Parts: sequence; structure tokens; C-alpha cells
Amino acid sequence: MEKYSIFRRCKVRFAKHVTTILFTGLYCSAIHVAQAQPAEMQGATSANYNDAAIDVTATQDKLGLYGQFTAVGQSHSGFASPYQGQNSLKPDNNNAETTDFTLFAGMRIGGGELWVNPEIDQGFGLSNTVGMAGYPSGEAYKVGANAPYLRLPRVFYRQVVNLGGKEQSIPAAANQMGRTQTADNIILTIGKFSVVDIFDTNTYAHDPRADFFNWSVVDSGAFDYAADAWGYTKGMSVEWTQSWWTVRGGFFDLSTTPNTTVLDPTFAQHEWVGELEERHQLRGHPGKFKLLGFVNRGNMGSYADALQLAQQTNSTPDTSLVRRGSSRSGFALNLEQELALDLGAFARASANEGSQEAFDFTEINKSVSAGLSLKGDRWGHPDDTAGLALVANGLSNAARNYFAAGGMGILIGDGQLAHYGLEKIMESYYAYAVPGLDNLTLTLNYQYVINPAYNADRGPISFFGIRLHKEF
Repeated sequence: MEKYSIFRRCKVRFAKHVTTILFTGLYCSAIHVAQAQPAEMQGATSANYNDAAIDVTATQDKLGLYGQFTAVGQSHSGFASPYQGQNSLKPDNNNAETTDFTLFAGMRIGGGELWVNPEIDQGFGLSNTVGMAGYPSGEAYKVGANAPYLRLPRVFYRQVVNLGGKEQSIPAAANQMGRTQTADNIILTIGKFSVVDIFDTNTYAHDPRADFFNWSVVDSGAFDYAADAWGYTKGMSVEWTQSWWTVRGGFFDLSTTPNTTVLDPTFAQHEWVGELEERHQLRGHPGKFKLLGFVNRGNMGSYADALQLAQQTNSTPDTSLVRRGSSRSGFALNLEQELALDLGAFARASANEGSQEAFDFTEINKSVSAGLSLKGDRWGHPDDTAGLALVANGLSNAARNYFAAGGMGILIGDGQLAHYGLEKIMESYYAYAVPGLDNLTLTLNYQYVINPAYNADRGPISFFGIRLHKEF
């Protein structure tokens, strides 16, 4: 144990040193460029969800105003379930719905741009958003309400420093001012937003309002990114783009306790994230490969400690009883590749240190996903998209022992886990662009799941979903 602890501390220190050096280098580079030559400080976004829409303001160069509405209905058929626990998916026929309306309001200020995203949410996920590690709806949050409620998921400021190279024209969109920027640049983002607005993005699988539904398809399953119960946090990121590569670094706030609605006001519990992106051409078709690493530092419970305490007290293991300052690290690989003008492929692989409880995302210690995205050009519907994805999620040995003894997690906990199996997911969707109605899309979605919550005694399950999405 002492040897492992030393190794873990070394990993944490190394990650912090690398991220600190990255921030220092980028800051010094930005200062040097600003002093050496005046740069056009205009807004940019590298990786927000695909909320592109029609600008409804007359002052496009200084103000931006957009909106989106998304309604998702989802159901599943009855399935085999010899038993169930507190965090089990209900075995009977079940259905649920969620809706959200978001306003994207932005303005140029201080050489950069400020964006505010008020949002109205309503609804619940199936079984109140528990029962699967790779949960079947990215539009379902860990909190729900029957009545609509207002919240503010994003308030952030972005600054861009041009470093030279070929000029690029970036169109105006939600959370992005239209601009001309150089190919080489630095982007600073600070405020409240989602870590996955910047990191772990993928053209073909990243937006539950436009493409796939499943949590472990739209994001790397083992990337335990900092977030409140809605998926947002406070912090900052820096992105440095040169030629064919980009380096990203970020520092973000964890929640006060795992899976809560409140962020740590002191940043004592935090996350460091770093990502390297490589861009290439394969037989004339663009592609990207990304390597991401993260370290979470906070009060978290060890699965082994929880089991030991449960044995001593003859009780059910509970990680909340053994939480103390600790670290949890992990990595993710992310590939996207255009294969033809209308066809793209994607793949992700991720893993994290599995001795500690999940903090802000879900109970996945290792995950592999892959899939295809096909535009409708071949059948005369170029604005339509069809997608297919396969996923396999897994637990560490420590996590398996904890859930087998009846422990509960953020999303899973059947009361026992006598027969463990990889959680296997197949997802397909068809997004139909409604003709004559600009930016209105109707999507049909189907998911087939084997071993939900890693439990071979339960399932398989078929999920059926429908999504209505409007941008304006």
C-alpha cells in the first residue's frame, strides 16, 4: 500500500507540474505577443455543443442572441429483474420526459466576449436518472423537477490572442461571435461552463441535443470531469493552437461532496485537466486524435476502506463514511476521422484509477466506444443524419467488490452484484431535418443494453427515444 501511495502521489505531482508549466508558458506567450504586435482580440470557441443557429440581432458584430429548445421522451420495455436495489432501473415498462429552453446572449467587452446562458429545465430521467453507468439520456440531469425551473449553467468570458498564420473566418453561432482569426492563436476561457465544452469534444459524438443520447457515447465514460449535478462548474482553460496541433489545460472546481448541486466555494477540491490534439489528413479527409489526462483532488471515499469499515461494524459499505483528502487520476483517447464527405467515424478509450469512488460523473473505471455517423446525401436528405455506436463499460476490482457487498454509487447500486459483466450498449439514431421549418430536427433513437449497471442477472433492456430540437 505504501508503494502504491508513493506512486499515486508522484502521478499527482507530475500532472500538477505539467499543467502549471503549460499555463505559465501560455501566459508568457500571450504577454509577449500582446507587447510585440497588437493582436485582434476577438471571441472564439473551440468546442461547444453544436448549438449553431440563425442570428436574430441586428448588431451581429457586437451582440449575439440565440436560443434552443429540446424535448426528449424516452421509454423502456419490461425486463428480467430477480431483485433490485436503491439505485436500480425499474424493471417494469417505464417512460420519462425532459425539456429545456436555453438563451445564448453574448456581447463584445474588453477586447473579448462575455456570454450568459439562462436556461429553463423540467422533467426527470428514467428511474430518476439512476440504474445504468452509461445512462441512456444526456438530456437527463442528476436532479429533476415536475415544474419548470430557471438556472444559469454558463456565464463565461473568452479572450483570443492571434499569433499569426493563415487567416480563418469563423461564423457567428451560439456562444461564439463571428470573427476572423489567425490559424495560430491562444484562447482563454474563464467563468462557469462545462469542462466538456472545451475538452473531450468530438464532431460525430458529443451533443445529446443533436446526435447520440448515451452518456458514455457523447463523452469518454471514465473521464470523471468536475461538475455540479447538472454538469457545469467554475474554472478556467487555456488553449494554444499552432499549425497541426493544440495543447489545452484547465483548472476546475469540484462539488462539495460527490454528486451534489453545490460547488466547493474555496476550490480546495479541484480538478486539473490537460489535453493534446493532433490534426491530420487521411487520403484527403480531415481527422483528429486527442490524448487527455486529469487529476481530481478532493474528499473522496476508498472502496476498500468502506468495505473494511462495513466488516468491522457488520453493516453495508458506504464510501461517504470514509471520505478523506485523496486524488483520482485518469486518461482518455479520442479519435474522429472523416471517411467520405458524408461519412465519419469516431472512437474513444478511457480509464481511471479505480480504488476511489466516482466524484462528479458516473461509475465507469474503463470504457471503449466506437461508431459511425452518416449524412443523408445518399438518399436525397443531406440535412439528415444517421448514427450507430457500440460501447463497453467496466468496473475496477475494488468497485466490483464494493457493489457486490451492497454499496451504492452515484448512478448504480442493485444491492448486490453476484454476477458481474461488462455493461454493453448499442445505440442508433436517425435525425430528420423537418422540411420547410428551419433548424427543426426530429430524432428517433434506439438503445439495446446488456448487463445494465454491470449486473448479468438483470436485463437485457431496449430503450426507445424521441427528440424534438429547435434552434433560433
